Amino acid sequence: MITEEAVLDIATDAIYTIIITAAPLLLVSLIVGLIISIFQTVTSIQEQTLTFVPKILCVFAVMILCGSWMLNNMKDFMVELWSNFSYYLSMG
Repeated sequence: MITEEAVLDIATDAIYTIIITAAPLLLVSLIVGLIISIFQTVTSIQEQTLTFVPKILCVFAVMILCGSWMLNNMKDFMVELWSNFSYYLSMG
C-alpha cells in the first residue's frame, strides 16, 4: 500500500511539472495581453476581441517553439512515475 508521504511527493512533482511546463505559454499570453491593453489604452480602441487573435497566434508560436521541450518534461515525469510503480506498490 502506498503511503501518504509518497502520494504527497507524487502530487508535488506533478504540480511542479505542470507549472514548469505551462509557464512559457502563460507568460507569453500575459505579456501579449499586457502589450495589447497598453495599446488599447493609448489609442482609445476598446474592441474586446482585439486581444484574442494576437494571443492565440503567439501561444501557437510558443507551442511550436517549445512543444518538444514541454512534451519531454511530461514524458520524463511519466517515465519516472511508471518506473517507480513497483516501489509504490511494495510500500507499506
